[in-house]
Amino acid sequence: MLKTEIEKALAVLKNGGVILYPTDTVWGLGCDATNEEAVAKINEIKGRTTDKSFIILLDTDAKLQSYVNEVPDVAYDLIEYAENPLTLVFPGAKNLAKNVINADGSVGIRIAKHNFCQQLIQRFRKPITSTSANISGVPTPMLFDEISDEIKNAVDHVVDWEQELRTNKKPSTIMKLAPGGQFSFIRR
Repeated sequence: MLKTEIEKALAVLKNGGVILYPTDTVWGLGCDATNEEAVAKINEIKGRTTDKSFIILLDTDAKLQSYVNEVPDVAYDLIEYAENPLTLVFPGAKNLAKNVINADGSVGIRIAKHNFCQQLIQRFRKPITSTSANISGVPTPMLFDEISDEIKNAVDHVVDWEQELRTNKKPSTIMKLAPGGQFSFIRR
């Protein structure tokens, strides 16, 4: 049941743990994006260097101003009219774990349009990380069944929701925003 799975995931996030969960794109590794130790655990699980950045998920664009210094008006239009999952890279990240923020001070944020994610983030009241559920350098798994046992065994909780879905999802489109509202594509 969805409510039960949200409760379980919420308890893990509140305790600084890492969850393996379904998103509007591929399955993700998630933790409290304001907790440096939790973020470090994800880097450890993935075997990735600390210089790689994270995408964070929010449940609504109304929370953007809590995590970036300036939100250009065009960001709201891009989010509203995006037909596919869209990650926007904003300059001037704030109120996040240092190891979530890019070296240039920017952060990638996606407004989750996935029922489980939206409810979880709304209840958690903080952003969560979203990074693909794979060991660094290994292709991104598109289905739950393709996620390695190494990843499944390393997390604190595997969400039992939508594991049987066979719809191939893909990573989000990524666009970089400049303070003046100019934007460019990083990944289409």
